[in-house]
Amino acid sequence: MNSCVILAGGSGKRMRGAVKDKVLVPLLGVPVILHSFNAFLKSGEVGRIVFVCRDAEQREEIERELKNRFPNSNVEIMFAKGGKERGDSVLNGLKKARGKSVDIVFIHDGARPFVGSENIKRLARCAEKSGGAVLASRVTDTIKRAPKNMKSACKLVDLERKRLWAMQTPQVFDSEKIFDAYKRASESKLSFTDDVAVFASVGGKTEIVENFSPNPKITAPEDIALAEFMASRGLLEPV
Repeated sequence: MNSCVILAGGSGKRMRGAVKDKVLVPLLGVPVILHSFNAFLKSGEVGRIVFVCRDAEQREEIERELKNRFPNSNVEIMFAKGGKERGDSVLNGLKKARGKSVDIVFIHDGARPFVGSENIKRLARCAEKSGGAVLASRVTDTIKRAPKNMKSACKLVDLERKRLWAMQTPQVFDSEKIFDAYKRASESKLSFTDDVAVFASVGGKTEIVENFSPNPKITAPEDIALAEFMASRGLLEPV
């Protein structure tokens, strides 16, 4: 059996008060986070899904929507409390997601509703083979590195674009290895940019699974309008 941790509890500061809770904003009439749930459900790759929630109010709303829209889902649904930092939240979710019968675990940001069940299937096959996999897209912009102490005018260094990838979620790993990595990071009070970096800190290697379709993260008010447009173009799987 495989598991999934869906993170719901971000502070949403970049929403600038435009919405109360970005993962509960309706998208085609369905809360954003439930589109992610639907994708995992349709993939058939997971038997347990853990929602990591910010507070009791958010948990109650997600529970209510799940009962209304997915009354007969065949996956085990659990909840975990969010932590002070993202790493704390992931570790709380992993504690409930892991188990003797769990092989791999997906870690997904609930603010990315366009992940798609086919991508989840591809990630599962790669993680089963390699121990770790991440959904990512090629960088198309020219990226330059500025000096640490940047001045008004400075020398910019070119980075080799063909080697650059924009990390997305889901990121999926061997269950015990990623749990051990997060546990060590927590004990050492280390902070990382994403789950791939945590996995690499204990020697884990991750396979890139190229995403050929949009998978934006909803972080700012304008992202909601973009998501609504994308949804109107048929880029969401029906719930």
